[in-house]
Amino acid sequence: MEAAARPAAPHGRRKGQRPDPTQANGLEEYNVPESIFLPNGIDLRQVTVLPKAEWVRIRDSVDSAAREAARIHAERKERKDMHLRSKAVVKNWPNTIAGQAQRKLKARKLREEKEEEERKLLDLEEAQFQAAKRKEAIEEAKTYQYYQNERVKGLHKALLLTEVLKERDAQIELKKTKPDIYKKKEEEMEHEREKAILKEQEKAYERYMNRQALCRDHLEQIKEHKHQAELDKLEAKKEGEEIQRLTKLYELEVQRENEKKLEEKREHRRMHCEHVADQDILKAVQEQKQEEEDDKIRAHFKAKQNMAKLRREKEAEMNRLMQERRDIITNRLVAQMKQTFERIDEYVARDVAEREAEWEKELKEKEEKTKAELKSIAEHRATVIKMKEERERGARLEGKEKLRELMEADHIYLEMEKDKKRRNRNENIKMQKTQIQQMAEKRAKEQHEKQAELDYEAQKEVIAICKEQEFQEYANQVIDSESKTTRNIYPLLKAAKEGTGGGHGPVYRERGGIRPSYQARDINGTQLPSYNCNTTEEIKELNINGNIQQAKGRLGFTW
Repeated sequence: MEAAARPAAPHGRRKGQRPDPTQANGLEEYNVPESIFLPNGIDLRQVTVLPKAEWVRIRDSVDSAAREAARIHAERKERKDMHLRSKAVVKNWPNTIAGQAQRKLKARKLREEKEEEERKLLDLEEAQFQAAKRKEAIEEAKTYQYYQNERVKGLHKALLLTEVLKERDAQIELKKTKPDIYKKKEEEMEHEREKAILKEQEKAYERYMNRQALCRDHLEQIKEHKHQAELDKLEAKKEGEEIQRLTKLYELEVQRENEKKLEEKREHRRMHCEHVADQDILKAVQEQKQEEEDDKIRAHFKAKQNMAKLRREKEAEMNRLMQERRDIITNRLVAQMKQTFERIDEYVARDVAEREAEWEKELKEKEEKTKAELKSIAEHRATVIKMKEERERGARLEGKEKLRELMEADHIYLEMEKDKKRRNRNENIKMQKTQIQQMAEKRAKEQHEKQAELDYEAQKEVIAICKEQEFQEYANQVIDSESKTTRNIYPLLKAAKEGTGGGHGPVYRERGGIRPSYQARDINGTQLPSYNCNTTEEIKELNINGNIQQAKGRLGFTW
């Protein structure tokens, strides 16, 4: 009955026949996916057509795991979407733990930004302070370097000497007024002692009042700390109760989720058992198909082995034929070489006989040639004598020709020498001009270097004048300040005198404004004094006198 009710299914279609669209529509009614169609090259007569109920049962047993995985994935996605919607709803609620944490984070961020701004201001102030310190250090270094100058050192030494002289004068005055000073000093000490006692009493009373105020501040701070601690405890207790309530809700939710998962596992185990039973049936069918394919593979492998054996036999036969052909060619070559060697031996014997015949012929010809040569010698002697006469006559003509050529060569040589002298004169003129130009360039370079040296000396002189003016200003300031407090400023005036070197001689402007010192030519080598007297002028008049007549009269020459 089932066979009669079942529709007739064709076992295939002819090549080139188009598929019936009604069949495709029928497959769509059964919800058969397009990917289950068999590939090309399969004989449709060997395909078994199953009824719909059997096909649905097999498809459900095969695709149950995929559908279950899709269902679980959809449920998880739905739960995740619901969780995201819930988070989006409660995200802006201020009375939740997350909202409080968000507000704390925002406040912390604002506080950190404010602290960062304060740190930037502190860094700016520190940079300005360090720049001021660097500037101060540079100024101190310049001042120190200026104080290390010899003239400044000499001025400071004179200042120290002035201070010493001032202290000495003060000590002398002190020694004169010593009794009155002691009496005044004792009265001042007594007065200072009474003032110190009163001051200590005032400080003790002030310390007592400060301690009392500090104790009151400490008591108020202790009360504030206790009140704040109680408030913190109450807030922590509330947060703990809220966390416990949320924990219980979470545990109940986890328990429901575990029960649901356990039920899903039982359902999966049942479906897995059914799937394993279907897999055993399919596995038996696949093993049968695999055995048939193995038989085909073995038959194909055996056929390939037979073909390889035939190929090897054919190659061996070809090698044997080629070896026979090579042997035949070798024998032919040996025979040809043997004939060649025999032919060469015949050629050698023939050449030896020909050489002997030629040697005998040459010997006869040599005898005949000797006779002919004796005859030709006599003829040649006569010819040579005749030729000698002709050669002498030609030599004379040739001598005249050579003399004419030598005269022409001398004329050419003289012209070449004149041309060479002219070229040398032109080259000498060019060289002279080059040397003159080089001398002018050298003179200009020397003048430039001399001018640069003069400019450098002038610049040095300007710098020395500036330094001298700076030193004189500094020395004048020191002298003015010291002249108000002391009477003996001679060392400062001596140190501030114009010219470097500290000598007693005149100032040399040409040598940087130095003032040299002159030593006596004796064993001590002390510096000569700078004062003048009448004796010096008299000695100068004795050594330098513009009137020669006075000098003659002084020496006694009266004629």
